[in-house]
Amino acid sequence: MDRGYQQGFSQKGSAMFDHKGRQLKAVTMIHVLSEYIEKPLDTLSVLNVGGSAGIIDEYLSRYFHQVTGIDIDEDAILYAKKNFQKEGLLFEVGDAMDMEYESSMFDVVICSQVYEHVPDAKLLMSEIFRVLKPGGVTYFAAGNRIMFNEPHYNLPLLSVLPRPLSHLYVRATKKGNFYYEKHLTYWGLKKLTNKFLATDYTAKIMSDPEKYGAHYMVKPGSVKQKIATFISNHIVWLVPGYIWLLEKPEPDFR
Repeated sequence: MDRGYQQGFSQKGSAMFDHKGRQLKAVTMIHVLSEYIEKPLDTLSVLNVGGSAGIIDEYLSRYFHQVTGIDIDEDAILYAKKNFQKEGLLFEVGDAMDMEYESSMFDVVICSQVYEHVPDAKLLMSEIFRVLKPGGVTYFAAGNRIMFNEPHYNLPLLSVLPRPLSHLYVRATKKGNFYYEKHLTYWGLKKLTNKFLATDYTAKIMSDPEKYGAHYMVKPGSVKQKIATFISNHIVWLVPGYIWLLEKPEPDFR
C-alpha cells in the first residue's frame, strides 16, 4: 500500500520536534484523561499511535506506568530513542494499521491528529479497538474536513474541495505535489468510531480552557473562545477539530 510521504513525515517541515507545542498537547491529554478515567494513571499502560519524535510520550510517561510510542517514521523513532531514555518508556517502528501487539493489551491509546495521514483510517481504528483493553479509552483528537484553513498546508478551503482539485491547488501554490491528507466530516468521524462509546470533550475544553491546559487552543475570555464554545455546543458539525474519548465496551455475557 502506497504511503507516499508518510514514512518521513517528521522530515517534511512538520512540527514534530516542537518541544513546547507538543508538551502543551500532552498537558491537555493528562487533564482530560485524569478526569475521565477513575483508576490511578500510574497503574495504566499507554500506546501512542503515530507519536513521532517522542516528545508527547516522554511527558505522558511522567504520569503513566508504561508508555509505548510507535510510528512508521524511522527517523522520528530514532530521535525519540536517542533523546528520551527512561524506564517505562518504549519506542518502536510500527505500522498503525497492522500493529504487532496482542489483543486487549493497552489501557489507553492516544490517536492525536493521525487518522487523516494513514491510507486506511478504518483499518487504523480497527487495530486500535483490537489492542485496547475492554473498558479502555482512546484519546482521539481529530480534524474536521469542514474547516476554513487546512493546517498542514496553510491553505484556505483545501480540505473541502474535491480531491482532484485539492491536488491542483497544492501544486499551483507550490505547497506540494499531492494532497495526501484525507479528512472526514463530523458524520464521517462518527461512522469511523462507531464501535466505541464516544464522549465528546470538545465543548468542555472550549468552555474552560484553563482547566484543561488548553490556552494554546483558545485564549480564555477571548471572543474566539466565546465563539468556539457556542459552535461546539450548538453547531457541532462545524467545529474545525474535536477531542473525543472513545471507550471500548466491556463484553456482554448475558
